[in-house]
Amino acid sequence: MRSTPSRRATATGALIAAAAMLAVSVQTGSATAADDPWTIAPKSQKGTSANPGKLPADLTPAERSALIKAADADKAATAKALGLGAQEKLVVRDVVQDRDGTTHTRYERTYAGLPVLGGDLIVAETKGGTTASVTKSSRAELKNVDLTATVAPAAAEKQAVGIAAADGSKKTDAERAPRKVVWMAKGAPVLAYETVVGGLQHDGTPNELHVVTDAKSGAKLYEWQAVHTGTGNTQYSGQVTLGTAPSYTLTDTARGNHKTYNLNGGSSGTGTLFSNTTDVWGNGTPQNKETAGADAHYGAALTWDYYKNVHGRSGIRGDGVGAYSRVHYGNAYVNAFWQDSCFCMTYGDGAGNTKPLTSTDVAAHEMTHGLTSVTAGLVYSGESGGLNEATSDIFAAAVEFYGNNASDPGDYLVGEKIDIRGNGTPLRYMDKPSKDGSSKDYWYSGIGSVDVHYSSGPANHWYYLLSEGSGTKTVNGVNYDSPTSDGLPVTGIGRDKASLIWFKALTTKFNSSTNYAGARTGTVAVATELYGANSPEVLAVQHAWAGVNVGTRPGGGEPQPGKVFENSADVSIPDNGAAVTSTVNVTGIAGNAPSTLKVDVDIVHTYRGDLVVDLVAPDGSAYSLSNRSGGSADNIVQTFTVNASSEVANGAWKLRVQDKASIDTGYINNFKLTFP
Repeated sequence: MRSTPSRRATATGALIAAAAMLAVSVQTGSATAADDPWTIAPKSQKGTSANPGKLPADLTPAERSALIKAADADKAATAKALGLGAQEKLVVRDVVQDRDGTTHTRYERTYAGLPVLGGDLIVAETKGGTTASVTKSSRAELKNVDLTATVAPAAAEKQAVGIAAADGSKKTDAERAPRKVVWMAKGAPVLAYETVVGGLQHDGTPNELHVVTDAKSGAKLYEWQAVHTGTGNTQYSGQVTLGTAPSYTLTDTARGNHKTYNLNGGSSGTGTLFSNTTDVWGNGTPQNKETAGADAHYGAALTWDYYKNVHGRSGIRGDGVGAYSRVHYGNAYVNAFWQDSCFCMTYGDGAGNTKPLTSTDVAAHEMTHGLTSVTAGLVYSGESGGLNEATSDIFAAAVEFYGNNASDPGDYLVGEKIDIRGNGTPLRYMDKPSKDGSSKDYWYSGIGSVDVHYSSGPANHWYYLLSEGSGTKTVNGVNYDSPTSDGLPVTGIGRDKASLIWFKALTTKFNSSTNYAGARTGTVAVATELYGANSPEVLAVQHAWAGVNVGTRPGGGEPQPGKVFENSADVSIPDNGAAVTSTVNVTGIAGNAPSTLKVDVDIVHTYRGDLVVDLVAPDGSAYSLSNRSGGSADNIVQTFTVNASSEVANGAWKLRVQDKASIDTGYINNFKLTFP
């Protein structure tokens, strides 16, 4: 691979190093590990750049919650400004924001207390508070609706169940009694019943058939199915549910309209969007073209869900727009790659066109190259290139564990399903990277001259050590044995924390030229922000880096954690209600508590500024930890140091939490005391 560190990578991210690839012919601009990573793609693959100010802002849940609070407080004034009638009220459903500060608030409406189906509207407001536009689902006026029903609810239910049965549904029944609504999605508003029919659809898919019945005439006004799923018979993940369009195309309407295309041996363009006469895709064999499409589509969906559900990022760019996938690239092409220019992932069919590179971890790996390109922009060469590759491997593992698929359980192996070597071994190992014969276990001064797929080894190794610790361990049936550069142990803090630290460092600390030393600095800084200075998590990050020869051990050797007392049972925190407590019983500690008692608090909450948090000693003395501080930030995940030297150590210690304001909710996730 050519090294041109003065130029920024724009089309990058092949899974496999050049030495492991078969010789193939690829189009100019499709970068693989054997190509110039800065080659510009053809014009046909370029897209118009969006106005950065109009892209959706990357709102945290707390920021979104604060906007919803503000909109809810102003909803009566908004209704008046919109000229709504006296019987109409607004209900805030969602708020999103552009980067230029324009806020789009989505409302549902009620009429005389009844839900209005088809009455939703969106109000766009500039940063200065001026209404820019109002978009309504229906232009009809919501007034003079006759609210007297002449049809009984039972008749509406019977009609709905009959419709579902006629469609071939099984175990069909109404999920709940029909509810009165105002229907205005089509024409003038009328009183109606909405019935939701449960059970199973004809193919075993859960049923959520909504039927709307006129409460005056008994006529069916509308019906829709709320469950839109496809079935993929994949090669690597077994039978899975796919997000598809109702017309049976591999278009994931729930995930930014992510599409999967069939290149059918081609090497340019998008190919043909997979379409079908049914919602069943592939048969689990590589001979069926749809099988690889189902695998790629499933992997993309899992990756979207992981970033959205775990890290609050809606799509790779955070704008809610899906990338797309292309399968069956070339002939017996043994690689997969990401291109910024097309914002897409491409997969070859592997040796003999029978081993497509479409497993879940490969899909996650490639999509993550896109994430890296729009965040840190780690240049695909030298140490930054190794960190770029490691980022994709790290989140490939995280996504695979998140997917929790019995046919492809989570592991710390890369490409174990695609059999790239032909002998059943993985492409890469995270517990001891050198097991692949090329990757490096530890950092050294010349590692920047190594192919980026192999210089990724120390960061992959760091992630494993931070997640699971050194030494032997079995996870999901896979045996690991992770060494360290200095022979000293490392204690893991869990995969979820390790992934969070890397994600936050990638998006807030790393830049295009970050090297291993910079990665250590960035992850230590993030761990400090998340968990507090000198917390066990910060120390673990430092120990893990020392374990791969980046930096030194903090204080020398593995820290002695002291004696820990912990309560991990969830305790719900009532909204604007009474205080609740989580209790740990301390025993076996002689004398008084220390002057440096460590109190680890993990509270999940959507608005930490509502919370009063105290440590309560066995004699009832209270030590304030947080008193409605932190503003609109969410969660309190922090280590506090308390001078409790006047308290007897043994006894029941409590974490007391009270929510002092309305709307936001949460729970105590974990409470821990550490005595040195």
